[in-house]
Amino acid sequence: MKQVIFILLIIALSIAQSMNAQITITGKITDDNGQALPGATIVVKGTTIGIISDINGEYSLNVPDSATVLIFSFIGMKTDQVKIKGRSVINVSLDNENCAIDEVVVMAYGVRREKKALGYSVQSVDVSGSSRHNNYRRNITNNRKKSNKNKNNKNSISSDISNMLQIRGNSSLNGKVAGVQITSSKGFIKIKSKTPLRDENPNNESYTRINENEFKLVKASPLSTFSIDVDRASYSNVRRFINNGQKPPQDAVRVEEMINYFNYDYPNPEQEHPIAVINEIAECPWKPKHKLLHIGIQARKIATDELPPSNLVFLIDVSGSMSSANKLPLLKNAFKLLTNNLRESDRVAIVVYAGAAGVVLPSTYGINKQKIIEALSKLESGGSTAGGAGINLAYKIAQQNFVQSGNNRVILATDGDFNVGASSNSEMEKLIKEKKESGIYLTCLGFGMGNYKDSKMETLADKGNGNYAYIDNIQEAQKVLVNEFGGTLYTVAKDVKLQIEFNPKKVQAYRLVGYENRLLADEDFNNDAKDAGEIGAGHTVTALYEIIPVGVKSQFISSVDDLKYQKVKASDNGQYADELANVKIRYKKPDKMKSVKFVVPIKDNELALRSTSDNFRFSASVALFGLLLRESKFVSESNYQQVISLANNSKGKDTDGYRTEFVRLVKAVQ
Repeated sequence: MKQVIFILLIIALSIAQSMNAQITITGKITDDNGQALPGATIVVKGTTIGIISDINGEYSLNVPDSATVLIFSFIGMKTDQVKIKGRSVINVSLDNENCAIDEVVVMAYGVRREKKALGYSVQSVDVSGSSRHNNYRRNITNNRKKSNKNKNNKNSISSDISNMLQIRGNSSLNGKVAGVQITSSKGFIKIKSKTPLRDENPNNESYTRINENEFKLVKASPLSTFSIDVDRASYSNVRRFINNGQKPPQDAVRVEEMINYFNYDYPNPEQEHPIAVINEIAECPWKPKHKLLHIGIQARKIATDELPPSNLVFLIDVSGSMSSANKLPLLKNAFKLLTNNLRESDRVAIVVYAGAAGVVLPSTYGINKQKIIEALSKLESGGSTAGGAGINLAYKIAQQNFVQSGNNRVILATDGDFNVGASSNSEMEKLIKEKKESGIYLTCLGFGMGNYKDSKMETLADKGNGNYAYIDNIQEAQKVLVNEFGGTLYTVAKDVKLQIEFNPKKVQAYRLVGYENRLLADEDFNNDAKDAGEIGAGHTVTALYEIIPVGVKSQFISSVDDLKYQKVKASDNGQYADELANVKIRYKKPDKMKSVKFVVPIKDNELALRSTSDNFRFSASVALFGLLLRESKFVSESNYQQVISLANNSKGKDTDGYRTEFVRLVKAVQ
């Protein structure tokens, strides 16, 4: 009998081992031009086992020994199914999706869910769709004040679908509209259309209006003053639109954030100041008779293990609007990446908010990573969005655990769709201004699409001694929260302002490219009470000025009559004859309230465009791309091919592949 039991155990172990046997498959995914595809999806057919490719388009996936087929997909590309056949390396090239979708069928069904966390509940409607070429799932949460009393109420479900889906710009889906046929039976709704179900606009997303900077005459306005900006959200948000096959709204394109998304090879500060300034000048790529002035700022680099201890509060939106895969699920994985890189001396608390705010995890040291990760894993979405209450509680927890001479910071992760309590941009600005005086900094991480409130996120970051990034995929989370840990989370200089005085002997007119939301009055430069931007360890900041030299005629400037009561005359002092401009910089140390100023003269040492640095040419290519997306009148004679050529010739080392990805995005738009 014992022998029989022993034999059965051996057989069971053998079966278990065979079932658990795995092989590792690696490879690279590219487009039909050989460009790497970061963020492509690789899934074992018939399972939920999968992964997404890294920034270089590469992947490594452990699959069951019994697996036979891998499915490779990427938005805008044809899905490819590849047989494994015992191979350990599978490289795939995906073709562009050129064929039209003939028919889309959406099957919807009503589901009632009760989630009890912080004393709220949510009712939701799930919608799944299928098409000839794409399978996708949309989770739609019903946040209306009127909840359905009957889970099988077909009219209510139909109303939810009508409110949430848009087909070719038609939001009303009753009966047959624009070729869309709706039928219902037993609580199911069938929506049949001859055109693809696709958002043709950003739905209910909101962006701050941008009025593009104009040229200014030096003799009338010799000074240009602005606050530095290390936010990078606009670029990854624009990338999200492009990867979804859409052109981004013009106001979603903030040119300075697109430029500053990329790191540049500037020299590290060697003097007493925590920031160093360089400059280059050459012909303007999109207007050769003009000049382009490139100003680069490098913050002092600090090794991660040399950074002071961090007191962090994760402030996480778990409201109903966060249910989709690119919101709370992506958010949790992003924070897990950050948690895995915490040091033993760092500590984290987790505050969540929906209809109310609550503490999920008290302040916990980084040595207890598993405890933090488990708290993140348990988060679920549902309810309304009391963002103001969440902010108040997060700052209270951060203050209770304040670390002197440490990095005290709230990290807010949300789609920005606040709808309970303080919620308007002005209310949130007032609230966050009060909090910033506490010495606690703010990082805003944006997630999701459809109802994304970029304008609110930008306001919070700008007014709360903070920075702002948009997380569209796990690679972006890796970049922001791991690769740039110090820059994202540790400030080396705050309230950084630049003021440039142009020499009227050299410059007729100038235009700051981007930074429209960061302009300051000239008198604000010397006013220490005036808020400005923060810069983190190792971060770079780049600003570009398009300059019209003296003697060059331009359609963009008009003459101004001479003044009657005061004369504006260029200095004849020979010592300034070789200077194009003078840059003044003010900043405060993180724990100080009085600013420090230093000055950097800019010599008129113009280079041929081909002789400029990769920094100069690549930043110019990104600026031109942003201006083209905005349909700027200042680049009406340029095109996307010019952007591609300029970028391809200035990618440099491109260790992480971000510049290569940029070229792919431009080609997609082209």
